[in-house]
Amino acid sequence: MKTSDFYFDLPERLIAQHPSEKRGDDKLMVLNRKSGEVLHRMMDDLPSLITPDTLMVFNNSKVRRARVYGIKETTGRETEFMFLNTMKSDLTVWNTMVKSAKKQKPGMRYTFPDGSVGTIMDFPGNAGTEFRALSFDFPVTEEWFEKNGHIPLPPYIKRGDTEEDSERYQNVYATDTGSAACPTAGLHFTQEMLAKLDAAGIEREFVTLHVGLGTFLPVREEQIENHKMHEEWYSIPIETAEKINKAKREGRPILAVGTTSVRTLESAAQELLKKKASCEAPEDDDVIKAGTSKTSIFMYPGYEFKVVDKMFTNFHTPESTLIMLVSAFAGREHILDAYKIAVQKDYRFFSYGDCMLIR
Repeated sequence: MKTSDFYFDLPERLIAQHPSEKRGDDKLMVLNRKSGEVLHRMMDDLPSLITPDTLMVFNNSKVRRARVYGIKETTGRETEFMFLNTMKSDLTVWNTMVKSAKKQKPGMRYTFPDGSVGTIMDFPGNAGTEFRALSFDFPVTEEWFEKNGHIPLPPYIKRGDTEEDSERYQNVYATDTGSAACPTAGLHFTQEMLAKLDAAGIEREFVTLHVGLGTFLPVREEQIENHKMHEEWYSIPIETAEKINKAKREGRPILAVGTTSVRTLESAAQELLKKKASCEAPEDDDVIKAGTSKTSIFMYPGYEFKVVDKMFTNFHTPESTLIMLVSAFAGREHILDAYKIAVQKDYRFFSYGDCMLIR
């Protein structure tokens, strides 16, 4: 398939630059993945749209203040670094995405707001990419990010981060710091909504996938099959795996909240299938196992979902891996038709926008 097959026309005015005035006060589109039928609801209606036998799975990854500005030692110019993941267990070397990466050469030194200094390292895997390894002579901890970093708002939000973003670009249930971008489907959930879901008898469990920026990089290949995803770390607790396997055995639906939860569950399922095929895992009826791993899974039309039955998600950017993922789940034509309706009905798009339930 071609990348251009996933293009749609989106007026700039519909790209949400700020969150809704009140968390959870958002439009909710409901899409039937088989028929393509669309319903228009509000987020507050969600509990009535989910059957009580559903198991919801959320990503509890917490956003770190990963956007940091350094001053180049030789020129005094400011350079933006997006810290993605540590490359050494002692936290002294980090993989970063850098603006004007071609100009950032090994040995260049940058001073950060607290006076600390980082040095570009030669790392063969980053040659010709937007990524650079940055080395420090001390462990870079969460305390350092709190002192030096900014909330990593996505580039389509055309403003600097504010104190409001510190709270609103973070899920209320986030516990495990490590993401360079928020798993934004969760931004629609309040503590009150979680209590309503509890009252409706709807179970929920958590996984962790630390969001890197590979998910959001543009697809530069004309044929989508040639696109390569960057790796992201994920973890599935024992209790979550047990609940999912039990639900699948009982024929109960799994509703993944956000594409990161989808990627986690489907990656774990693929990994288990490979282990069963090579006799590294017992031949049982489990669909996933607990544990930690890394994933570079890329889902596009033709992919067969092994765990996820329903999906709660935001509206995604044209020609992105995320619109390809939801197209794999609901069909490209259904998704593009639904997005066309969303534009006509003035739905707000992307991270701070409105939401969609695909069932």
